[in-house]
Amino acid sequence: MVQELERNRQGVDFPESAPVANPVFFRTYSRRDAMGVRESWQKVCDRTLRGLVELGKLTTAEAALLEKMERSLKSLPSGRWLWVGGTDWIAKPQNFPGGYNCTSTNLEDWRAFGLMMDLAMMGCGTGAILEPKYINKLPVIRNQIHITLQGEIGTTPIEQRREETEIQIADGQVIIYVGDSRQGWVKAYQSLLELSTDERFDGEVQVTIDLSDVRQAGERLKGFGGVANPIKLPGLYGRCAAILNQAVGRRLNSVECCLLIDEAAVVVVAGNVRRSAGMRQGISEDTLFADAKSNLWQQDAEGNWRIDPERDALRMANHTRVFHRKPSLDECIAAVRKQYYSGEGAIQWAGEAIARANCDLLSTKQLKLEFLQAYADGQAAEWLQTKYPQIDPRELEHRLGRYGLNPCGEIIGANFFCNLAEVHLNQLDPDNHKEQEEAFTAAALSVAALLHHKFQEPRYQYSRELDPIVGVSLTGLFDFFVHAFGVEWLRWWDAGRPQTPQGLAFKHQEQEYLSRWRDIVHRVVKEYCDRHHLKCPNRCTTVQPSGTKSLLTGASPGWHPPKAQRFIRRITCRKNDPVALACLDYGYSIVPSQSDKDEDGNLLHDPFDPRCSEWLVEIPVAVSWADLPGADTIDISKFTALAQMDFYMQVQKYYTTHNTSATIELREGEVEALGTRIYEAIRDDEGYISAALLARFDDLQTFPRLPFEPISQFQYEQLMAQVEARRKTDDFYGALLKYDIGEMAEAGPAGCDSDKCMLPEQTPN
Repeated sequence: MVQELERNRQGVDFPESAPVANPVFFRTYSRRDAMGVRESWQKVCDRTLRGLVELGKLTTAEAALLEKMERSLKSLPSGRWLWVGGTDWIAKPQNFPGGYNCTSTNLEDWRAFGLMMDLAMMGCGTGAILEPKYINKLPVIRNQIHITLQGEIGTTPIEQRREETEIQIADGQVIIYVGDSRQGWVKAYQSLLELSTDERFDGEVQVTIDLSDVRQAGERLKGFGGVANPIKLPGLYGRCAAILNQAVGRRLNSVECCLLIDEAAVVVVAGNVRRSAGMRQGISEDTLFADAKSNLWQQDAEGNWRIDPERDALRMANHTRVFHRKPSLDECIAAVRKQYYSGEGAIQWAGEAIARANCDLLSTKQLKLEFLQAYADGQAAEWLQTKYPQIDPRELEHRLGRYGLNPCGEIIGANFFCNLAEVHLNQLDPDNHKEQEEAFTAAALSVAALLHHKFQEPRYQYSRELDPIVGVSLTGLFDFFVHAFGVEWLRWWDAGRPQTPQGLAFKHQEQEYLSRWRDIVHRVVKEYCDRHHLKCPNRCTTVQPSGTKSLLTGASPGWHPPKAQRFIRRITCRKNDPVALACLDYGYSIVPSQSDKDEDGNLLHDPFDPRCSEWLVEIPVAVSWADLPGADTIDISKFTALAQMDFYMQVQKYYTTHNTSATIELREGEVEALGTRIYEAIRDDEGYISAALLARFDDLQTFPRLPFEPISQFQYEQLMAQVEARRKTDDFYGALLKYDIGEMAEAGPAGCDSDKCMLPEQTPN
């Protein structure tokens, strides 16, 4: 045992510029081994590499390259693969989707609802298109459902529990015995929805839900990890019945469909095992959908805030308005203004997404422009049929439906799964092109390996056969360019990235790097697919938000600038979590979370106060280039929205062949300018698909205990001195082992690896 612990202890060091890495890694990606000991980074590499080599039938040279890049944190597989790769669980065909970050499903039948719950419980981020052409295929709601609960959770002895849900129907009465498994939960949920349109009943259905076979809170979950916590499960059925009952005599509208999906997501989230990540897409003309989250939060006369309980579940997903025509200038500005005030209402231009997803047909710039014009005129199907008469109707429908988005918007397709790998550019030398080629080659191989999967669900398998997709992302791009171009590049940003001779030279150099990396990825994926007789994806590059995984190397997330040169990063943990206690021994401070207050509503200050339930670990962080001469003179928070948009479009044009996940931060005075720039980018076919917008408030620091708090160099050095003074050990892993007893509460990263999706997680099996 001691020898095994020593082997586990080896190689757990992360870069000095990534002080958040240890807490995040052990909280999020490290599984327990056969002896109940958490994996080290090297053990995770062993497991995940073994899984990729076996599944992908990789050569010795390919395996060696992947190992070199992963162990050195230069190129990493997806967050989901870090969690499940190489386990017995992911080797089972019914669990293949659990290895993928991203999905999107057209919501056109009751089965789609069940699939989305199943996917969420396996760790996938779920996207859904709720446009009339899909949801109008759902049958009219005909039956009023009356719910009765019977049987307390956990009352059936373990050896007698049903794993599969059983349904008994007699004399117009229905009893649903909820099975103690992921599939059991899904079948019970989907069956309830189906009863609302079941023609065997004459307008009324009495439904009894028996929960006695469901394991009680705190019991270990088999296979996937974590512990059960079905706290929200009993309420799911009544909430879904209420939504269905209000639609009797008609079809569901888009918001009711959202609510049904999101009520299941609430159950998934409740158990502290799986975070929720969702995208819901509605047609631009659907005003009900566009306003679904308006006034979600409401304030009473005393100033207290509450959330509308009927729409609370809508917080489980992002909402995007899909335009199948080019939006007007006024529509773009109005959308930006709405996002500034509410954070919702992003515009997606479907034409560009579909054009990119059909680049195998639209192989020249002229063909793409012709298609975009036809799409904007509502003639896309006719144009494709004329140009490519050999395409059958089903394929044509699929090709024109490839605007589905995953939860953070970086992948485009229809009824898809996409696997993501990520190159950590902050770990690479800007002058070492061979190292860069190795990193992007390894990333391309790690995503291509999963193309061997065949899915049990026909709609997903059809998409895999017709339109296989992968995604090679990058993170730390901003850091990479600072190291490549120096502080002058930062000063150019500070000036708004103007089209000066120096600025044009910088842009040309950016484009050279981005294009070279894109070409490496597509070449490697094609060579791999040709050798293995797999259909080759026509789009392979993207940029994901990279919230959690970027912390393993201290990278600025995705393409975005960091929040500041130096800042306090706060990581959420349960009270008395072993990882948090190890952080305490390592010298980091701990404070109660924002949700922990006294009887008068004041924030608690003592993390060991009995009223405290959640901890924030406070970690001082400096970016890798913080000490470059002159870097401190530039205020990153003052970078304009137009400068961010300009850099985002560089990435979108020269690297990304899917979409670039972007969160552009803006001030109120920038609304019209940014709205105008988005309008122009769509009007002029520059490659814009969709981007999220976030209001930037100059007084943000007045809010306490936020995830990021910018600090000065003096404050950083002062805090680091305090950390060193408090530090009891330099061995984080050893400190963790001292406290690490009992069950892990987490089960890996969210399907959307982003700071915007940092909610608890749940998976029952």
